[in-house]
Amino acid sequence: MKLAILSRAPHSYSTRRLRAAAEERGHRVRVLNTLRFAIDLSGGEPDLQYRGKPLSDYDAILPRIGASITFFGMAVVRQFEQMDVYTPTTAAGIANSRDKLRSIQILSRHDIKIPATTFARDRADVLPAIERVGGAPVVIKLLEGTQGIGVILAPDTKVAEAVIETLQSTKQNVLIQRFIAESRGRDIRAFVIGDRVVAAMRRSAQGDEFRSNVHRGGTTEAVELDDEYQRVAVQSAQIMGLKVAGVDMLESDDGPMVMEVNSSPGLEGIEAASELDIAGAVVDYVANQVAFPELDVRQRLTVSTGYGVAELHIGDGSGMVGRTLADSGLRERDITVLTVTRGTRVVPNPRGSRALESGDRLLCFGRLEEMRDLVPARRRRRARPKVEPLPPEAVEELAASHEEPAPPLTEADTVTKDAP
Repeated sequence: MKLAILSRAPHSYSTRRLRAAAEERGHRVRVLNTLRFAIDLSGGEPDLQYRGKPLSDYDAILPRIGASITFFGMAVVRQFEQMDVYTPTTAAGIANSRDKLRSIQILSRHDIKIPATTFARDRADVLPAIERVGGAPVVIKLLEGTQGIGVILAPDTKVAEAVIETLQSTKQNVLIQRFIAESRGRDIRAFVIGDRVVAAMRRSAQGDEFRSNVHRGGTTEAVELDDEYQRVAVQSAQIMGLKVAGVDMLESDDGPMVMEVNSSPGLEGIEAASELDIAGAVVDYVANQVAFPELDVRQRLTVSTGYGVAELHIGDGSGMVGRTLADSGLRERDITVLTVTRGTRVVPNPRGSRALESGDRLLCFGRLEEMRDLVPARRRRRARPKVEPLPPEAVEELAASHEEPAPPLTEADTVTKDAP
């Protein structure tokens, strides 16, 4: 396999480990500076220039796209995808995960628990937003912060208002999240490759610091995750469109809550904690997938006039409950079922003998006119349960541990850094 690692930091731990792991396995590998590419759309096929010369053929890429070059990095990765070069980290996956608001919006539609979150722009909406997540204390986050930068714990409403007002005055967009008190100072980082968690570690903050990031002095220890934590981690990465990802979760009283899905997770902490060759596992996975470049199903399948992709919901009144796919009449209507989703389980390429149940969701490709009558009516929004604020004694205890309000971020604090 000929592999390119897209990285501006060839001497960082993660890049060095990936390169060494690839070379140990006999692969040809080069580290290419992402900013030295030029996208070439002048010919008949999509192409790339590197350092002013045509790029040679590669079987796969491993993007390590830093936050400061997200837009250009995604464009380069997208061009590789158009050239049918395999990448476990797609441009869409980077876009989904890099924007905290976007990632939470996507996850909130699926069976993934997240901390109660709001996003408000107008000053008049800030207080109601804080109340919607259960009241102070709240966590305030910059949308594109990394390594714990731009994450502030506001112990009371006045501090929260002051911080949000300061950030908004500098044209920063911020999220307001409920503070999960029982997980204070700790979180879980699950490293997902493909459809499994290959390693996980618990990160713990030091002293009064509530951010557990290793870059902020947090300590790590290897942990074994139960089935629910593993399911949530893998499903979150897949929903984001990532085959290699670091999924950060809080250990709440209600089970795992996803905070963030990282498209360019560092290897140093997870390899030290787990004592496993994570870099080697990444390279092995990529080598096994090079014949299957990521495809945009809708882009490829909808080029046929009158055909498209749709999701059909099987309800009690559909007439299909209890019938098999072969007897459902879908094939006769020129509709092919690609997957069946039942709860959190996805069955790809289902057999004709599979019986349908109420609540099943079928991802189908077929004639649009035939599917139009089967597409369900738009679902109505469900009423959300009210989020209860922390009890007064918990708020007082938290306030006591933060006697001095967190100072507003300086310009230096808000500068995002490249992923290692």
